[in-house]
Amino acid sequence: MFDALLSIDVLDGPIPFTVFGLASALVVVLLARRPSLGWLRRLGLAVACGLLAAVVTWLVCVRWLNLFGESLGMGNYLWVAAAFCGLALCVVSIGRTPRWRTAVAIVGIPVFLVAATLGINLNYGLDRTLGNLMAITVPNPITVRPPIQQSAGYDDALWKHWKAPAGMPLRGKTGTVTIPATISGFKAREAGVYLPPAALVPKPPALPLVIMMMGQPGNPDPEPIAEVLNGLAARHNGLAPVVVVADQLGSPWHDTLCRDTSIFGKAETYITQDVSSWALKTLPVTHDHRFWTVAGYSNGGLCGLSFGLDHPELYSNILDISGEEYPGAEHPAATLSIVFHGDQAAYDQAKPFNKMIRGSFPGSMIFTACRDDPAFHHVAELALRTAQRAGIASTFVDIPTGGHGIGALMGGLNGGLPLLYTALGLQKPG
Repeated sequence: MFDALLSIDVLDGPIPFTVFGLASALVVVLLARRPSLGWLRRLGLAVACGLLAAVVTWLVCVRWLNLFGESLGMGNYLWVAAAFCGLALCVVSIGRTPRWRTAVAIVGIPVFLVAATLGINLNYGLDRTLGNLMAITVPNPITVRPPIQQSAGYDDALWKHWKAPAGMPLRGKTGTVTIPATISGFKAREAGVYLPPAALVPKPPALPLVIMMMGQPGNPDPEPIAEVLNGLAARHNGLAPVVVVADQLGSPWHDTLCRDTSIFGKAETYITQDVSSWALKTLPVTHDHRFWTVAGYSNGGLCGLSFGLDHPELYSNILDISGEEYPGAEHPAATLSIVFHGDQAAYDQAKPFNKMIRGSFPGSMIFTACRDDPAFHHVAELALRTAQRAGIASTFVDIPTGGHGIGALMGGLNGGLPLLYTALGLQKPG
């Protein structure tokens, strides 16, 4: 019952429609009263206080503390302003009014807060279910069939010799798994897994592997990448990479900086050792690391780029979707002081762009970003130029619109994953 509640869709369907409708009705009821000079004054004060509270919140949280590392967009600011104005309307509607109006105002307080939360979530579009929104994973255990014979790799591209067997499912399968942090001890949440149609047959081939990480805050949800790969698999005889959407955060409120730290634990060791080892032992994936990719969105994009550069023996391809520029970019002074203990040289060494210039990466990189997300678009362009200067094979997917939410994620996946198909041996070159 509880899992069913957490699985409710809060992006589409009756829930947002009902909440927005109820909030609108409450506003109409609270405003529908005989006008008087006193009431108009209180109403004007409510609107002014609501707008002032929204501006102060913006100044403190976005401009001063920079809690989110980016502008939240006008749509989200309007939802914040609407929430504060709604709360102020409730406050001035309590007292010196009929009891029923006071009751309506009291009910309106949580309704307006929920409506604003759903509205902001709708703008980002990343948390589809109530569980996603509350950062609670609904267990969905998945059964996998590892290859009957594991080899050190295959010399030929898989597309050359793969024949889809009769009865192969048309779509892949998603689920959740607990990946033991045997080496790192990192307290990760359950990971998401996507198995393409080719992985669901009785004798699956050794498929390419993608290790994907989401943003912060965020959840290791496999559904977005599964949607894209199901479409690609349908055009490639069921072939697509196996995907592990791993948790590099431990909590949606932790920024692990894509590193092993004493504060948040060994996030890098968890992804690069625990997750990679588990995938080899458990999933129908190839041992040939030429066909491994590390990918990520936003904070996960930064981690993917960092892990790929630090571990080229593991990952031959990097897909960085609207990735952050460097660890702690939102609060560089605090990161330098707390994590790197004031050692600027050590901090600079941890920045991916410096790693590109300093080291070498024999594989390929794909960067994606949306034009209407100027800060991250600039980072992606800078990453491309840095990679090209370092002699790394790199591509930039320029997405017209999508902001820094579901549009950026899906645009990056739709633009980036097809470019990997040849490198992963899943389609004929050209």
